[in-house]
Amino acid sequence: MLFIDEIISSQKEFFKTGKTLDIKYRREKLINFKKTIKKYENELIKGLYLDLGKSKVESYMCEIGLVYEEINYMVKHIKKLSKPKKVHTPIAQTLAKSFQVPSPYGQVLIMSPWNYPFLLAFDPLVDAFASGNTVILKVSRFAENTNLVMQKIIEEAFDKSEVSIVFGGHDVNQYLLESDIDYIFFTGSKNVGKVVYKAACEKMIPVTLELGGKSPCIVDETAKIKLAAKRIVFGKLLNCGQTCVAPDYIYCHESIKDELIKEIIKQIHLQYKEDPINNKDYGKIISKRHFEKAISFINQDKVIFGGKIDSDRLKIEPTIMDNVTSDDLVMKEEIFAPIFPIITFKEIDEVISYVNTHEAPLAFYYFSTNKKRINKLLNMVRFGGGCINDTIIHLATCNMGFGGFGASGIGSYHGKAGFDTFTHYKSIVDKKNIIDLPMRYQPYKKTNEKLIRMFLK
Repeated sequence: MLFIDEIISSQKEFFKTGKTLDIKYRREKLINFKKTIKKYENELIKGLYLDLGKSKVESYMCEIGLVYEEINYMVKHIKKLSKPKKVHTPIAQTLAKSFQVPSPYGQVLIMSPWNYPFLLAFDPLVDAFASGNTVILKVSRFAENTNLVMQKIIEEAFDKSEVSIVFGGHDVNQYLLESDIDYIFFTGSKNVGKVVYKAACEKMIPVTLELGGKSPCIVDETAKIKLAAKRIVFGKLLNCGQTCVAPDYIYCHESIKDELIKEIIKQIHLQYKEDPINNKDYGKIISKRHFEKAISFINQDKVIFGGKIDSDRLKIEPTIMDNVTSDDLVMKEEIFAPIFPIITFKEIDEVISYVNTHEAPLAFYYFSTNKKRINKLLNMVRFGGGCINDTIIHLATCNMGFGGFGASGIGSYHGKAGFDTFTHYKSIVDKKNIIDLPMRYQPYKKTNEKLIRMFLK
């Protein structure tokens, strides 16, 4: 594909000039990038509404505003992050200094998904560019309207030798994965993640995989039920359930199940009115294909609330399913829809066993006021990240890395973690020429061994 070859060639030539190592250049580019986004902010909001039915407030809170925050962080900290970092020098290396030099990988390929088409494309882009790399951004074909606005922003803010946006389907993805690039950052499904990982392994290049999984939401009998319901509904229905860190299923103590379901229903009505499916601020499923998959998870025999669908508008009413078991289809894979499966437990050890015998989720949510249990689950359960007594918000910060664990991903980003992800740290020892200790050189004598053992013990 000639256009991809031309992009790669121009970016490699630009990277060789060393311009991306200039901190002032990167900082000014990021400042201008933010100004350009602001210029097209209303168009972005419209695009996100057309693609996913997102409201203006949700689009800003969960996509646009978070990208602004990431840019702000990098603009503020890029100088410090880009400096060589001094480290301790062992006494055996006397008259030397040790340090690490941050070095960009070169050309980064970012492959972004459709569910948060702006945030999950531009957030890693900001981190990769701030680290001194050039970027090829391959966006999902499903978010067509948002993609067109992002194209305007990138082409206005950057030269194609710095950052380029690429459209296309499977053939373009495959061609990019086979191309001569230096780093791959992928957000999407586990199955496609395997293909990306294999391609990276064959090329011997580093990769970050931001995947997903069935993120559990645990509610025990000590939880503040009304507040838990409020925050669960927020996290589950954000983007109509199409969030990689959405609380996938609710695992609650059997003694509070009925009360929790009652409060969840109440919160659905409070947050989305009596008829959510016709609420203008309630989203839709991205495509017909994804819609059909989502409704296949609904077992009408177990639906106790909701269940209404609108095929023409690709809308699914918030739906609660009770008495769900691990054998139900809804528990076999990540839901990505506004469906609340409810399962129950008697003892907290059941929760630990259940979660740990399945693939590690991207997120883990636990509603409880029992500090001893909270600490137990945090230490014993395997997951990427999460919240205590809330959902979703752990990813909305530049001060912690966000990423998966095991089957839910490899690596992390956001803030310093994002800069580190796209940076190789060269470890350097700068040795003085004044003294040269003879003990390390052949021929070895007993005195050599004694001296070595003095330093290395």
